[in-house]
Order: sequence, then C-alpha cells, then structure tokens
Amino acid sequence: MSIDGASRYAQAYAGWKTDPSAFWAEAARGIDWARPPQAIFDADAGVYGRWFPDAVGNVCHNALDRHVAAGRGDQAALIYDSPVTGTKRTLTYGEMLKETATLAAVLQDMGVGKGDRVLVYMPMVPEAICAMLACARIGAIHSVVFGGFAAKELATRIEDAEPKVILAASCGIEPNRVVPYKPLLDLAISMSAVKPERCLVLQRTQGPGTLVEGRDLDWQAAVDAAAAAGKGAPCADMLATDPLYILYTSGTTGKPKGVVRDTGGYMVALDWSMKNLYGIKPGEVFWTASDIGWVVGHSYIVYAPLILGATTLVYEGKPVGTPDAGAFWRVIEEHGVVALFTAPTALRAIKKEDPDCLLKHGRDLSRFRTLFLAGERADPDTVVWAQEQLKVPVVDHWWQTETGWAIAANPVGLGLLPIKLGSPTVPMPGYDVQIVDEASKPVPAGTMGSIVVKLPLPPGCLPTLWQQDDRFAESYLAEFPGYYKTADAGFLDDDGYVFVMGRTDDIINVAGHRLSTGGMEEVLASHPDVAECAVIGVKDELKGEVPCGFVVLKAGERRAPDVIEKELVGLVRDRIGPVAAFKLAVTVNRLPKTRSGKILRGTMKKIADHDPWTVPATIDDAGVLEEIEGVLKERGIA
Repeated sequence: MSIDGASRYAQAYAGWKTDPSAFWAEAARGIDWARPPQAIFDADAGVYGRWFPDAVGNVCHNALDRHVAAGRGDQAALIYDSPVTGTKRTLTYGEMLKETATLAAVLQDMGVGKGDRVLVYMPMVPEAICAMLACARIGAIHSVVFGGFAAKELATRIEDAEPKVILAASCGIEPNRVVPYKPLLDLAISMSAVKPERCLVLQRTQGPGTLVEGRDLDWQAAVDAAAAAGKGAPCADMLATDPLYILYTSGTTGKPKGVVRDTGGYMVALDWSMKNLYGIKPGEVFWTASDIGWVVGHSYIVYAPLILGATTLVYEGKPVGTPDAGAFWRVIEEHGVVALFTAPTALRAIKKEDPDCLLKHGRDLSRFRTLFLAGERADPDTVVWAQEQLKVPVVDHWWQTETGWAIAANPVGLGLLPIKLGSPTVPMPGYDVQIVDEASKPVPAGTMGSIVVKLPLPPGCLPTLWQQDDRFAESYLAEFPGYYKTADAGFLDDDGYVFVMGRTDDIINVAGHRLSTGGMEEVLASHPDVAECAVIGVKDELKGEVPCGFVVLKAGERRAPDVIEKELVGLVRDRIGPVAAFKLAVTVNRLPKTRSGKILRGTMKKIADHDPWTVPATIDDAGVLEEIEGVLKERGIA
C-alpha cells in the first residue's frame, strides 16, 4: 500500500494492525474512567467479542462533568441556530451540565433507572441533546426516533424498545409548515401494545400539544420544579459493555432492527476520530448539519464534539429555503465554524439554487478549514464544485448506522492523504476492509465485489441488535464467515483506496454484465446542466435489466430537456461504453428522498417495474413519488 509519507496514517494503521489491543488501550487513555480498562478485548464474550469488558465509566461525565471540573464551565458547549424560529442561543458547559442533571433528576422521579429505555421524539432543539445526555447520565438507554416519523413506524419502535418514558416535543418546524408531533405520538401510543408510563412534553409556542391527564407532564414545569427543589442526578457507574442507546435502522419491515451502541467502545472511538480523523481541537466549533434522529447526529452532533470538549452547533433549518441557499455560509461565518459535516445532497441543493455561490460573496469564512461529506455517494462533480467554491479540502468518508463512525476516511488529524475523486480514501485503524466474491474469496485490486470487514469490528461498532443476537449474526455475519457484511459493493485500488460504488442491490445485471449504477450516476452528474441524478435498473425482457437515469436540471436551465437527455445518453456511451446499454434519461423536477437525504432508488425501481409499492415511512415528501410515476407513464415506462 503506497500511502503519502507526509501523513501519519500509514504508521497509525500499521500500529493498529500489529497490536490492536495496545492501539485501543492507548486510545482509551483519552477517556476519564471510573475504573480504567485492564482487559481490552474479550473474544469469547458477545456475538463476536466485547471491548473493554471490565472498564467502568459514564458518557455524560465525559461529555460534560469532566470539562466543568477542568475549569472550562464557561466555554460554549452548544450553539443553537434556528432560522425556522428566529432563535439563537448558546449554552456553556456549566449551563448544559445543570440542565442535563436537572432533567436526569426528573427522569428518576418518574421511576427511570439503569437499563430502562426512554424514547426521544424531538426536533433539533437543545433540549433534545440534553435529553439524550440525561439518559446516559443515569444509565437509561435512549432510543431517538426522527421527529415527525409516521405513527405506525413510531408504534413499532415503542413496541420493540418498551420505553418506560417518552420525551417529546409538541411540534417540529419545517420551512413552510409546522409539523404537529403530539397527535402522531398519541396515535402511535394508541396503536402500540406497549404503553409508556409517562410522557414529558416540551411545549413549543408554534404548535402546543394537548396533554393527556395522568400520563403527560409539561417539560418546562417539571424541570423548573426540580431545579427549584435543588435536584440534580449524579452520573451512574456504567460498564463499558452496557448499552448506551438503541437506534432503529430506517425502512426496515416487520420487526425493526435496533442497532445497539455500547458505552465504553463508543466513547473511545469517537474521541479518537475527533482528534485523528476530523482534526478538531477542544474549544473549536464543529457543525454537523444532520439530525439527531440519524446516526450522524448521535455521533457527531451530540457525543463526539462534547466528549472532545469542542463546541457543537445545532441547526434547525435547511440548506436552502431558510431563507435561501446562503444559509450555510451565514452560519459558518457567524459562529466561526472550523469544520462542517453534511450530506452531498445538501450541497447539490445549494448548487442547484446558487450554482456560482453568489450568496457566499462577502462572507468571512477564514476560520473554516474542512468540509466532510457522508451519508451517500459523493459524486465527483459535487466534490469538485465544493472544492472550487470553498477553497478547502472536501473529505468524503464512508460509514453506516451499524458502525457508528467512519469505516474509510481521509484522516485530517493524522495529515491529509491525496484525494481521489469518488473514493472515501482509506480504511481507518480498526477496520480490515476486504473485497470478496460470492464464495468469500478475496478479489484482485480494481475488481468489484462485496465490501466486508474482518472481525472483530472495532470499538464503537454495534455489538448486536436489540434483543436479537441471532438476527444480528444472520444478517451481518453469516454470509461471509469471519467477516462483517457491509452490504455495499465496490473495490480497492492499487493504493488501497476504497471505492464504494453502491449497495450490493445497486449493482445491475445487464445481459450478464455486472454494472454499477454509481458509476453511471458519476457520469450523469458531470454534465454541466445536471443538478442531481439517480440511476436504477429497470426490468427488460431481452437484457434482464437496463439502466434508467433520472435527472434534475439546474435552476434556470433554458435548453429543452430532451436535448440534454440525448447528450446524457451519449455521455454514458462515451465514458462507460455500449455495454452499459444506457438509452433512457428522464428529466424530473425532484428526486424522492428520505429525511436524511438518501435517494429512494428502490421505490423508484418498483414504480418503473410495475411492482406493488408503498410510500416509505422515511420519505421527506410523498408527493414526489406520484410525480415520478406520472413522468414514467408519459414515457410509457410505468
């Protein structure tokens, strides 16, 4: 593996590979333990082993108390910037500790203790972050469900997690509407066979909810009463192997898949990643433009920045429409953000509305030094556009809900490696990434296959699924014995760089040729008139499947869509070859996406293939699917 000598990456990765236990023992020194780990890994515990089995500590203590004890109580812990409500608020570490300890005491008064589950159903407000930390403080296991999630989906999660208490807000706020959460919550509880004992409801003035007598309590009133009584819960001693949270993977059918995160390994991995991957120092402002309902929000809005002692930015707004495509640049300038972590779809939205970044002009972004992308494939065109407009490194990295932190990345803290467009760069220490064929045999460099990680997974990754060890083993470990199945397809190049070409189900078979839809999307996205795109495989009697490309054109594009579509067909033929059999480009106004920005390719494929389809619970705007169906019918496809 020839890796750039200026970076300390090769040394770090080799150090981990030579002696994983010594590597993680050293990383664990960044955590303030009640009982430091003596044993680093127990291969005989759990499904594939457990990290730091004898260590004792508390995540909330490491995120708040230790910084206050070190004399940094007046430093900003959290900046709340909400363009949808016109609110800005800064919480110091001292203030956040007080709010969290008080809320934890309220939970204890409701009978919540170590190991009890607490479901959190809230928007991007500071109280939601305090709610998660309050659970961690007393050893309760939180399960955050994306605010505004459909009642049926919420009910299945209530039934699976069996929460003693639900923490909710009365509503969420979108750019053009208020989303009432409370009626959805009430409906979900009525549908669920499992009922919470109590609900604590944060009443928002934009849309207050009706409280159910005997079950619901007013959040502010309960917290004020506890504060007046001088109540504050101390941190519970937790085993490193105790669960910190359950996070349900989106779009699962039947019994939901609850990814479990443990206490100790997660702290160690996040602390290591903030220093070595993201290159952030205590006191710096780190902004993850995501939502606490997703893994990115759990790891890099809430836990990692606070464990490090940085300032985390909580943004209740959108990349465009709150009020315009200049919102991100305003936030970066105003709050002195040094690094932004967002999804490529956010950049594509900005690029579509403001392709020349005119709304950035006049903004002082001098403190801003890195843009991190994850959540979906970062097409090279978007990366190049961002690099040119922002004049900072644009770092794509790749990970999953299950892993909790990056599998592959370009480690800024260790020293940047050369960027290769289309690659999230190299595996992080802890991840032995390999490419295998269907018989679990490694394939040569440059050959596409299934991306797997040799067991054991590093600290921070899921030890299992909630109350479903067998399902965990069957879903992730059975197909490739000795490996964790990522369900992503791709290849390693001669330099050891990882190229993720899509989910294994995004590989289409055209007349016996296995082709990556990601590769075709890369070509379409490179066209100057295309804002974003998605390629799916459509059933074909002759070839089995043929690719169909959906494209959204940039705002203000005046040329006829059919002219651009012909150019796109030619472009794919030139770049990938006739083997791609790419003959169908379809212009649409927008693409169907989940609330976290992932394109719903599977549903689009069902529509195109005349297969039965339902509106996914995670969809951002269900109307888009009808638009797609209408366009396909016009073209004689659906």
